Amino acid sequence: MTIVFKVSDNLKNKIIDYYKDMRKEKTPPYAVFQAQEEDTTVTLYESGKIMFQGTSADIDANIWIDLEKKLNKRVINYDGTETKEKEKDPTLMEYSTIGSDEVGTGDFFGPIVVTATFVSTKDFDFLKSLGVRDSKKITDEKILKIAPEIMKKIPYVTTILDNKTYNEHYSKSNNMNKLKAILHNKALYEIKSKNYSYAKIVVDEFCSPDNYYKYLQDVPNKVEHITFMTKAEDKVLSVACASIISRYTFLRKMDELSDSVHIPLPKGAGKDVDKVAQEIKDEYGLDKLQEIAKMNFSNVERI
Repeated sequence: MTIVFKVSDNLKNKIIDYYKDMRKEKTPPYAVFQAQEEDTTVTLYESGKIMFQGTSADIDANIWIDLEKKLNKRVINYDGTETKEKEKDPTLMEYSTIGSDEVGTGDFFGPIVVTATFVSTKDFDFLKSLGVRDSKKITDEKILKIAPEIMKKIPYVTTILDNKTYNEHYSKSNNMNKLKAILHNKALYEIKSKNYSYAKIVVDEFCSPDNYYKYLQDVPNKVEHITFMTKAEDKVLSVACASIISRYTFLRKMDELSDSVHIPLPKGAGKDVDKVAQEIKDEYGLDKLQEIAKMNFSNVERI
């Protein structure tokens, strides 16, 4: 039997040290050493490849194949092929959490929606069956389908900042991140007050933790001991659910606003948004635009 594979750098010195007392006097060309262990000849080449030959080659190779898997997550087969060991799905957390996420902060039209949810470990299979992931990676059509099912089963609290109120409160001191922090805190406080048994509170990180708590310094009922995590919606099911429910609520609100002006309102803040904003301004005036759009966006200057 012959087994050949390339050794990771962090194992080379361990291998060299392990076989130092078993080395043969003669070293083959381009080899670091050749050693004999019982019925197996072991050769380490300068290229980093190691070869095991003999009736017990599999036994001796397994020592290092196991270490490659343990230390480097490499799964090495006897034919020399390999694959990266599959890491555990990061969304399948082993404990219950409260999580929050927001939608609408990058859209000219429509409100800002923040949702906090509580997801217990007993809900994991249900959510996996729905294919729950970050709402940004799920089509709006699918969100409209699965969100109502999630909302029936998963406890949640949603807070909505409508455009009129947003425009009244937005300023340099009350910037977007501060308003988001206040909304997150409100939703988290309400769901935390229901006394669910959870291991962590997770917020999808949109600013530094220090700034987050600084934004809340004058806010009563602050929720503390939060785990801030980038791309949390990909890693924590409660945040993924919050993202989906927030998106669902945002889509429904956008439908209502569209009906109010008899024009389908586009999402985002691109040139297509400028065109529709100009139509609304011409048809209904600036006051109506202030009721359905975020007036600090550069779209306003362009129109």
